[in-house]
Formats: sequence, C-alpha cells, structure tokens
Amino acid sequence: MSMPFYVSPEQLMKDRADFARKGIARGRSVVVMQYSSGILFVAENPSTSLHKISEIYDRIAFAAVGKYNEFENLRVAGVRLADLRGYSYDRRDVTGRGLANAYAQTLGTIFTTEPKPYEVEIIVGEVGEDATADQIFRLTYDGSVGDEHGVAVMGGSSDAVSGYLGERYADGMSLEEALTLAVDGLGRDGGADSRTLGSAQLEVAVLERGRPRRAFRRIRAGEIDLLLGLDV
Repeated sequence: MSMPFYVSPEQLMKDRADFARKGIARGRSVVVMQYSSGILFVAENPSTSLHKISEIYDRIAFAAVGKYNEFENLRVAGVRLADLRGYSYDRRDVTGRGLANAYAQTLGTIFTTEPKPYEVEIIVGEVGEDATADQIFRLTYDGSVGDEHGVAVMGGSSDAVSGYLGERYADGMSLEEALTLAVDGLGRDGGADSRTLGSAQLEVAVLERGRPRRAFRRIRAGEIDLLLGLDV
C-alpha cells in the first residue's frame, strides 16, 4: 500500500504564489498614473483587439496583466456586477471600492481552493470629483488589495519600472507629461537597455474628470503620437 503524498499548507501556498508570479512576470508592464484631469492607463500591447485596459462602468476602468482568458473572465464578471448593482439600486452605488472587494473575494477563493491560481494582477481605477477623490486599487493573484496613489505598476519588470517612475512623477502633471513619462518607464521593462515605444505598440486610455457621465476614453494612435511629440 503506497503512502499518500503530503505537502504542507505553507509549501503549497508558496508553490502556488511562485507559479502565479512567474506567469505574470512573463508579460509586459501596465502603468496607471494620476494626472491633472484624471487617471491615465498605459500598456505595452501591440494587439488592437485583445485589450488589457477596458471600461467597467461610468467612471470606473479596469487594467490587467497575465493570462488573457483569465483576466477577461474577471472583466466580464465586473461589468455584469456593476450593471446589476446600478440597475437594482442607483448608478452612484457602483464604486471602484465595491468592485475591488468583489474581485478580491473571487481571486482569494480561486487561490486557496482551485487546483491552479489565476496568473493575473488587476487594477481598478475610479476617477473622482477632484484628484483627492480618485481611487486606484491594485489586486494580486491571491486577492490581496492595495490602495495606490500617484503611480501604480504591475506585470513584467514592475519593480524597475516603478522605481523609474517614482523618482520622476509629480502631482498635477499634464496628460502629455504623464503619457511621456509612462512610455519612458515602459521602455525600461524587460532589461537594462531602454526601448523606444511607438503608438503601434501601445494601448492607452484615460478616465477624464470633465466628461459628463462616461469618463472612459481610448486614445488612438494618431493622438498618442501628437501627445508624445512624434512626427506623424
């Protein structure tokens, strides 16, 4: 009679965490940054149809890194939850904090009970009436939630990108300044040598404070080039 294979709970959780972190690190970083008129989302993503950045609700957006099918499931679930809550109660009852809590519960349950954890990190951003009311929540593969301010980076060589941006970021930056800084930071993802990224390699969106209800707006290639000061 063979003895059952035993793994301690500590080792099991460590193995799952290492597995998820390695999967997330294989992708490229995503930068979320506050600027003078809202929140900027920038991802290195050459695909024009498989988005890392999406609208969730009126003033709430979603960004993710990792396995596309896994974070797409989370995005769709978030949209459905937001629509149901807004329809059943009031649109003002749909908040970034509420969605972040729902995602945290889902990711935490998957991490502890499913055979394989999700290889994803996500950010939920909500633009407020002013910069002090903006909210940026970063959620990791195990359901941990962090309340970020100013700049948040996830995926890829996030430590290197975060360090570069943290030294240069300042409150109240214009959209042009914030986008230029974010793209410079993303160019340092994946190695010591910096890379020059153009609009064809970028996915960019903003939550604009001044828009009447739906604050989310995608920034297309031509506008990206103008904001970066590139020849078009």
